[in-house]
Formats: sequence, structure tokens, C-alpha cells
Amino acid sequence: MSTLVNFAWVIHLRLYNYMYRIILLLLLFSFIIHPVSISAQTKQDILPPRATIEDCIAYAQKHNPQIAQALIDEQITAQTIRSKLADWYPQLNVNYNLQHNFQVPTNIIGGNPVALGVNNTSQAQIGLTQSIFNRDVLLAVKSRGDVQLQSTQVTANKKIDLVASVSKAFYDVLASSQQIRVSEQNIIRLERSLQDAFNQYKAGVADKVDYKRTTITLNNVKAARTSGEALLQAKKEYLKYLMGYPDSASLDIAFDSARLETEIQFDTLQQADYKSRIEYRILETQQKLQEASYRYEKNAYLPSVSLNSAYNLNFLNDQFAKLYNTNFPSSFAALSLSIPIYQGGKRKAKIQVAAFQLKRTNKDLESLQLQVRTQYANALAAYKVNLANYQALRENVQLANEVYEVVQLQYKSGIKTYLEVIASETDLRTSQINYFNALYQLLASKIDAQKALGQITAN
Repeated sequence: MSTLVNFAWVIHLRLYNYMYRIILLLLLFSFIIHPVSISAQTKQDILPPRATIEDCIAYAQKHNPQIAQALIDEQITAQTIRSKLADWYPQLNVNYNLQHNFQVPTNIIGGNPVALGVNNTSQAQIGLTQSIFNRDVLLAVKSRGDVQLQSTQVTANKKIDLVASVSKAFYDVLASSQQIRVSEQNIIRLERSLQDAFNQYKAGVADKVDYKRTTITLNNVKAARTSGEALLQAKKEYLKYLMGYPDSASLDIAFDSARLETEIQFDTLQQADYKSRIEYRILETQQKLQEASYRYEKNAYLPSVSLNSAYNLNFLNDQFAKLYNTNFPSSFAALSLSIPIYQGGKRKAKIQVAAFQLKRTNKDLESLQLQVRTQYANALAAYKVNLANYQALRENVQLANEVYEVVQLQYKSGIKTYLEVIASETDLRTSQINYFNALYQLLASKIDAQKALGQITAN
């Protein structure tokens, strides 16, 4: 006997060691794989050092809270549909009851009081219900595809708005960044001019008015740079908010002047088609749902049919210990038919409400057609105005730069006064800042025009 016990104990130890090794290997494998997956996920969530507009849009679509909420709403809609369709399947229920009568119910039979029942009762029921025809279940079956489609279209609409907003915010940050860069270049140029003016004053060639004017202009440019940096930080925070980007993380965007020149191009001969807009597809789906709702209200005159069956277990005994010794079972199957006859005009009123809601949706489609045409006309007009303004200001930058260089040379030759140098430098700085403002306005108006045409899509 002891030999068998020892043998069993050895087998137990070997199995224990074997399972212990397997668990260690699995834990080691999980520790190896887990950091890789975490690092891969982290890599996807981090923007490159110089983020492009595509990087920002992709990050925003993944991390924007409103998009995340819309995706959750899609899941809620899917589960709601599933719960509605569950009514079409057989419904199985179990009910149980245990009762002790302190006083057994009494009734008068033949003029004599007679106790009816026993001290202890217990019942259990297994019931089965199958809906054969029900307008609620019929509506869920007919409209489930459109309901799910509507939730995905709402998400797509939010993504389109997000793409447009992120694009505008990106270009706004870009324009402000370039304005600060211009200010820094102007500061370097003015500091050099200030040194030259001061040297000329010390040499007795010019009076102190020149370098004091340069000092005033330099201080103004530095103040503009400081305010521009504060404004840029606010614009970056707004872009981060749209993207769902962490507040503590830095955000630097890439600037490609050659690419911007190509991005401003837009075909102004395009015609607006309201059917290409996501709003039209949402209203089209809503129209189908309203039609289903109208049919649902008309089906209120139809009966509801269901099949019911149950098996009952009945236990009766005056002694609690012997309650479950004897069972008096019963069972049944029934076909239930419910026919609505009169409800005070309620069904007719609901049918009229559904009909008016359907008409209203049809009017929304007509209104959308006019709205899209108006939106595109305004966006196209704004784009043309901003394009002309951009082209003029781009030329002004070239002209102002040429004028500044010529005036600077003429001043050094003694032909022009220093006041004219300051004026030309101010014109150059103003034209450069106006140029980047015009560039942002042009890109923003192009986005509005593309959105009005339905050309901005959600990935």
C-alpha cells in the first residue's frame, strides 16, 4: 500500500513541475509580447516631429471624443436593434412560489364553512411564448438596416465636420507660425539697421533721430511677435482640442510652401449636387424610417397573435416536511388573439402624425437642395475673392521686398532719407503678414467650397 502511495506522490510531483514550467513559459511569452504591442500602439498614437495635415486628420479621427462617442452610439444602436429582434424568438420563463398559510382560506358550501386549501403550497411554472404576429417586432425587422445605416451616417457626418475643422485649424496655425517667422526675420534686419544707424550717429554722419526711429520700429515688431506667439499658442491648443491631443505634448506642424501653392487650386466650374452631401443621405434614410413608422401606425388595426404554453408543478401539504412528496401537475397550450376595436381615435391621430412627419422630411429634402446651392454659391464667391486678394498680396510681397532693397541702397548712398527706409521696411512687413493671412483665408474658403460640394469624405 505504501508503494502505491509513494508512486502516486511521485506522479503528482512530476505533473506539478510540468504544469509549473508551462505556466512560467506562458508568463514569459506574455511579458515579451505585451511590451511589443504596447510600443506598437504607442507608436501609432504619437505624431511625427513635423506633423502634416494628413497626420493631424488621421490622429483626430482616432482620438476626437465626439467621434468616439458617435462610434459608441453605433454600438448602442446595434445592441438596441438586437434587443428588439429578440422578441421574435421564443420566450422561455420559469416562475417559482412557496407559500405558508397561517389561516387556510374558508368558504361557505351548503351553508357550512369549509376550509379550502392546505397550510403549505408551492408552485413552479415553465412557460413558453412565441410571437406569431406583432407590429412592434415587424417594425424592428423591416427597419433594422436603415436604423443601423442612420447611425453610421451620423458618425460619417461628424467625421466630415471634424476633417474640415481640423484642416482650417491646421492652416490657421500654419499662417500664424509663418507670421512669427516673418517677425523674427524683421527683428534681425531691424537690429542690423539699428546698429548701422547708431554707428552713423556716433560718426556724426546722421543725427540721433534715425536710430531712435529704428528703436521704435524694433520695439513694435518685438511686441507684435510676443502677441503673435501668445495667439499661436491659443490656436495650437484649439487644434489639440479638435485632435484629442494631450495638453502636455508638443505639437509642431510641417510647412511646405510648394505644396501650399498646389493646394490652393480649385475648379470653380464645378456645379453643386445636393445628392453628394452626407446630409442628403441622412435625410433619405430618415425618410425611409418615417415611411416604416407610417406603416407601423397603420398596422395598429391588425391583431396581435401569439402562442402560449406552460407546464405547472403544484405541491400541496399541511406538513412542510412532506410538501414536495406529492405533485399535482397541470399544463396547457393556448393561442392568443388580441384585436383592437376602439381606442377613442388614438390610432387615427397617430397615423396622421406619422403622415405629417413624413411630409416634413420631404420638405427637409427640398430645403436641403436650396441650402446646398446657397452654401456653394457663398463659398465659391468667397474663394474667388480670397484668390484675387491672395494673388495681389503675393505680388505685393515681391514688390515691397524690391522697394526695400532699393531704398536701403539709396539710403546708404545718401539719396534717400532714413524715414523712407523705415516706411519701406514697414510696407514689407505688412505685406508679408497680409500675405499669410490671405493664404489662410483662401485655404479656408476652399475647404468650405469642397464641403458644400460634398467632396470631403470620412475615412
